[in-house]
Amino acid sequence: MTTSHPLVRRSAAEQKKFHDAMRELWEQRISFNQLLGLKVQSLDPADVRVRLDMRSDLVGHYAYGRLHGGVISASLDALAGMALMVALGEKHCDETADQVMHRFGRMGTIDLRVDFLRQGIGSHFIGHAEVTRLGGRIGSTQMRMLNDQGTLIATAAASFVVS
Repeated sequence: MTTSHPLVRRSAAEQKKFHDAMRELWEQRISFNQLLGLKVQSLDPADVRVRLDMRSDLVGHYAYGRLHGGVISASLDALAGMALMVALGEKHCDETADQVMHRFGRMGTIDLRVDFLRQGIGSHFIGHAEVTRLGGRIGSTQMRMLNDQGTLIATAAASFVVS
């Protein structure tokens, strides 16, 4: 007969340390995220979310002031990686923040598909991501980006190497 042992979760203080390290990595240490101006809105595994404020240097169409498609694509790609980091943090909830952060060194996008649904017009944009599968080597996500009016402007799906 086997007995199951409940998984020991990291302490609240250690979880805060993990979230602080994630935010610092994502907003300050990844230079491209900083260049885009991506800001973490939520690290809740059920609601991973980022915000992107519109700026003149992100315009893709000068006459209409639309957000560049490459900015949309890059933002959704980065968001997918963050969602998988959060999911890995949950999967390895018995590890310290430092142990989990070490796991991210080999992560990388292996597939990304973006569907541009509407023009990227707005004062800011919110990206949401959901992890659809987290295996031992590969993780899959679905993402969406909405403008400041809540209009869906793009959806995406990505796969990452996570080990």
